[in-house]
Amino acid sequence: MPDIKIVPGDPRDPQATTLLRQSHALMQSLFEPNENHFLDIDALCAPSIRFFVAREGQTTLGCAALADKGDYGEIKSMFVDPRTRGKGIANRLMRHLENEARSRGFATVKLETGDKLTQAHSLYKAHGYVECEPFGDYTANTSSIFMTKDLT
Repeated sequence: MPDIKIVPGDPRDPQATTLLRQSHALMQSLFEPNENHFLDIDALCAPSIRFFVAREGQTTLGCAALADKGDYGEIKSMFVDPRTRGKGIANRLMRHLENEARSRGFATVKLETGDKLTQAHSLYKAHGYVECEPFGDYTANTSSIFMTKDLT
């Protein structure tokens, strides 16, 4: 098994930026602009966001972020390089985000995902996430699926 580590990252790092741009392009190709809720690279640099990368050696294979929403954490910008899928990177990122959420005292983690992202749905369900109503500033729309997981 490859030696993949999940470590704090910088969204402005060129490898992370490449992955984020790929993710943003995918979202823009699948969903209407008003139904895209990804954070741009500058927003991912905010103090309330913890950004992580999955690395094999010096190569960034995936990234994900956890936003501090006060009484819960929100998973943002989860993306794995399509060429490296099947190595369990997304599972590792999910476990890391949940551990980070617990260490920050969050009892709940929430996320918004698109209805066309069926692989993401499978990942989240495998980690115990269930569908819920819109939360935070989100409103229901034709393509968003909202999910939550109780960490207690």
